[in-house]
Amino acid sequence: MTEQTAPATTPAPDATPRLRVAPSPTGDPHVGTAYMSLFNLAFVRQQGGRFVLRIEDTDRARFREDSESQVFDTLHWLGLTWDEGPDIGGPFAPYRQSERLDNYRPYVDRLLEEGKAYHCWCTPQRLAEMREMQQKTKQPTGYDRLCHGKTREERAELPGFSETPVVRMLIPDDVPLTFEDLIRGTVSAPRPDDQVILKADGFPTYHLAVVVDDHEMGITHVVRGEEWISSTPKHILLYQWFGLEPPKWAHMPLLRNTDKSKISKRKNPAARLTWFQEEGYLPEALVNFLALLAYPPVIEADGTEREVFTFEEFSDGFDWKKVNPVGPIFDLKKLDWLNGVYIRELDLGDFTSRLLPFLERDEVLSGSPSLGELGRLKAVAELIQTRIAHLTEATALVRPFFVADDALEIAEDARAQLKEDAPQVLDAALETLGDIDDTGTGLLGSESAWNAATIEAALREAIVDGLGIKPKFAFGPLRTAVSGQRVSPPLFESMEILGKTSTLARLRALRDTL
Repeated sequence: MTEQTAPATTPAPDATPRLRVAPSPTGDPHVGTAYMSLFNLAFVRQQGGRFVLRIEDTDRARFREDSESQVFDTLHWLGLTWDEGPDIGGPFAPYRQSERLDNYRPYVDRLLEEGKAYHCWCTPQRLAEMREMQQKTKQPTGYDRLCHGKTREERAELPGFSETPVVRMLIPDDVPLTFEDLIRGTVSAPRPDDQVILKADGFPTYHLAVVVDDHEMGITHVVRGEEWISSTPKHILLYQWFGLEPPKWAHMPLLRNTDKSKISKRKNPAARLTWFQEEGYLPEALVNFLALLAYPPVIEADGTEREVFTFEEFSDGFDWKKVNPVGPIFDLKKLDWLNGVYIRELDLGDFTSRLLPFLERDEVLSGSPSLGELGRLKAVAELIQTRIAHLTEATALVRPFFVADDALEIAEDARAQLKEDAPQVLDAALETLGDIDDTGTGLLGSESAWNAATIEAALREAIVDGLGIKPKFAFGPLRTAVSGQRVSPPLFESMEILGKTSTLARLRALRDTL
């Protein structure tokens, strides 16, 4: 879809909330992008506002071309959709910072003219040496203002000179360091140093671009991670210098690993938003989980708590004051539990269709399965729906139903658990199952005598009663023969789905190896 173009203008004052999320396309999208989007969107939908997706791509050194489309895909997968953005346009397009470079320069020039910013020609090496010396002598770290008040020629005579300058803010002594936060109340932040606002490559830094873009796009509430608290005084100062009304602030608690460290893509695969798709999580379960990380469960009329809730329920009752400012632990066990709950609640047809991409990926089924294969898959899906917590777990349980009888492999752990009476059990099963009539339509619920109830009754009579083997141990060899695994879907229903011919062939194949 082509982007709608419009001049960057100051939006008219409006009571309608406008919130945004602004990820950087520097790799796989971070789970924090979904976390922030969820809380932004919950408030926007409750208030009838607008949700904006902006791509902050000014970090050209770390820019990755495919990252932007991954942001679009993963947020759409989660149902966290936006009203304006690079892919759909909007009244304040463009929504990529790299396409807005002309917007930032007038703001920089104004600050330079008013003496609120200055050029800095220091090389990276000189800055690194300065920081090292400050740390050694235990001085406050920050730029030492060597370039402030100097002309280019004056600075060129000193060491550590770079031909291409950056532009820095000149932080005044009376910079305000407290602000009101929707989640935390009155917040105090440390004194900032002279922040770079325009890089040597002509791209703005985050600090300038975020203020300019949020103003020009009419953003009323800035919701972001608590790591930006220390930067907020710089942003408030820029709003004041430009004579603009600052937005309301809400700093969300950071997501943390079990050791309380900040969750990062380098150390934790679950920090990658695409990981949850790959691992077979349901998007609605992940949305529910992310909400619970910093927000209380739904309170029922009788006062009991309910942890399973929809986005609509979350949005309807949303209140910034309920957000817990303490950094939540990213507990994947809790997510696994939630995912299992959501899987069990799916309609069977929906559950079956959600399995298909994983079964195709693992080459259990082709990209275009036949109607017969889909019918068999639906019958198997009904057996396993209560037995898995991730969609990826279906592959091992489903595969035995789609391999040729002579291609079924017996897992080593399954073979190792077979006891001395396994040959007797298999012989008894072959004899009794061979007598069951399999004429009819078959496949669970058919009029054929080859059905789970008949199979179970016959096998119990032959093995439990006939051989005197306890039910707990009686059917292990049959399970191994039919599925090749120690753990499988219910045995008698599996035999019904496989049919008499395949079931007997598999029993004989295992018997022949014993």
